[in-house]
Amino acid sequence: MRIKTANPETIKEAASLLNAGKLVALPTETVYGLGANALDGEAVARIFEAKGRPAFNPLISHFYTAEQVREQADMDERARLVAHHFWPGPLTLILPRKKSSTISELVTAGLETLAVRVPAHKTAQALLKSAGIPIAAPSANVSGTLSPTTPAHVAASLGDKVDLILAAGPCAVGLESTVLDLSGPAPLILRPGAITAEDIEHVLGVAVPYATCEVGQAPKSPGMVLKHYAPETKIRLNAIDLEPGEALLAFGSDKFMGIKGGGAAKDLPGSMRRNLSENADLHKAAANLFAMLKELDRPGEHKAIAVMAIPDTGLGVAINDRLRRAAE
Repeated sequence: MRIKTANPETIKEAASLLNAGKLVALPTETVYGLGANALDGEAVARIFEAKGRPAFNPLISHFYTAEQVREQADMDERARLVAHHFWPGPLTLILPRKKSSTISELVTAGLETLAVRVPAHKTAQALLKSAGIPIAAPSANVSGTLSPTTPAHVAASLGDKVDLILAAGPCAVGLESTVLDLSGPAPLILRPGAITAEDIEHVLGVAVPYATCEVGQAPKSPGMVLKHYAPETKIRLNAIDLEPGEALLAFGSDKFMGIKGGGAAKDLPGSMRRNLSENADLHKAAANLFAMLKELDRPGEHKAIAVMAIPDTGLGVAINDRLRRAAE
């Protein structure tokens, strides 16, 4: 773990690390974030590993400009209005994800929405500009502990789990960003923050209530402990063979995987077979998880999705947590 004061040279170094798939703690006006390339699923998987997150929650992607946000998400008139008034700033918007979006599925936890923000902090802005990529960045701390507002907080919590801490003093706001959901017909605040409901109502001209967390809903924002993307097709865990009509989500070699009644998994058509990682790499498996579940989720075509066993260690704990939720 290295702490370096933010300056043009260290910002350039941090940008290079991010583009190489490494983790960089960066200052924002809210809290320090644990940043990774939002386009690189394996890099994003390292965020969850470092934080010890018990499940794959949606992450906020940070952008240099609103124009870059529009490349990944659909912004209606409401979104353009609030972005004009509050960006750069401590406001996260939940927006419909464009079909052409290149943001990792692991960032969105498989949802069809994106959590996006343009931060106001000068160092964060400089890093986003230098890196040239959106940065996925939850708070830079172990899950369940207090959010960090100084470089020392980050170091104490994460230690050598982060490749570089870009230091720029204490955060001005010190509270996570307000999260405003604009993916549906009525605006909702999913998480309160420095920008209040009254602030947003003044811009939109309509009431903006606070959302409540209902069990069974898909989470659209960090801090909402709810179920994630759930496939319609039944999930069968820890499969050692296949039932006729089942699709296969493999991990490692499926060379000896058979089909009851005769046949082998290797002979399945491509539409019924995916492998999270042929060499049993948990980072790659995490990066592929949501995309491959979606590709196999074909109700009426597949009897079920049989999932091979995944080690319940390291990132495997989070992968298995997600799969158990899907199986329920």
